[in-house]
Amino acid sequence: MKAPTGSKPWWSWLGPVLGLVIVYFFFVIVGPESFASVRTLETIARQTAIVGTAALGMTLVIVLGGIDLSVGSIVAMTSVVVALALKGGAGPLTAILLATLAGALTGFVNGSLITRLKVAPFIVTLGTLLLIRGVAKGLGKEQKVDAPITWLVELLSSLPAERRFLIVPPGVWMLALLAVVTAVLLRYTRLGAHVVAIGSNEKTARLCGVAVERVKVVVYTLSGALAGLTGVLQFSRLTVGDPTVAVGLELDVIAAVVIGGGSLSGGEGTVTGTLVGAFIMTVIRAGTSQMGLPNWVQEIVTGTIIVAAVAIDRWRHRRSEAS
Repeated sequence: MKAPTGSKPWWSWLGPVLGLVIVYFFFVIVGPESFASVRTLETIARQTAIVGTAALGMTLVIVLGGIDLSVGSIVAMTSVVVALALKGGAGPLTAILLATLAGALTGFVNGSLITRLKVAPFIVTLGTLLLIRGVAKGLGKEQKVDAPITWLVELLSSLPAERRFLIVPPGVWMLALLAVVTAVLLRYTRLGAHVVAIGSNEKTARLCGVAVERVKVVVYTLSGALAGLTGVLQFSRLTVGDPTVAVGLELDVIAAVVIGGGSLSGGEGTVTGTLVGAFIMTVIRAGTSQMGLPNWVQEIVTGTIIVAAVAIDRWRHRRSEAS
């Protein structure tokens, strides 16, 4: 069985941090002067809140040895749920609760299909990716859903002068809080230990008495709930519910986990590494955008990073097996 996720050598988390520093200063040097501004840093933090929140759930799933391709669709669907709830007269807290429950229910369905049908997570979540996207479009009647203005739109909006003491928008602080909770769950709870055990060696975990199917359903449910909260942040950023948003977000989320040291083979991954990976993805997108590079170049760069991250993951996995 692999070593617990908390016992990895120091360079396993230092590497992604150094990568983030190198990428950031690369764009500081070659990009426009505005890239090094406080405003750009705040924009990067706001954008990372969306990728990072969804990536927290994906961290649990990948450490478990699974994958979830439906994350982007869940985000789109729950952004519509928030808009419809507010439009129907619900308060902001009720809208957040409904979005979280909708995401959790979707994750529960994913986990149940994977465990009951004994089908690979890739296949199940590829199917639900399309299914949930269709539900999102149906709920929104294939158009954006406007909603009354509430304090939800302030979660990821630029801070006004009187609230500069917060340093970053509330949505970023929400990401920080969720990250702490997820890290504690993964490192210090029985559920976290079971997640690592299943991802390291499912057969051994089952022989040790771990309720494998139950843990899988719980993890996918938590991932769905976090994707639901990501939908709330997406709504805050757009101020509307959009069933077509977050297409391809799942790739950024998976890449963030892998860049941060998570293994697609399961059993490895940290919340800190995931957040660093999310920041790397956001910095690259922000840097290429400010340099005026066309979207197709940005997509090539992002795709190259994803392929490189997977290649490095496989190399690390083969090296660990050889040793």
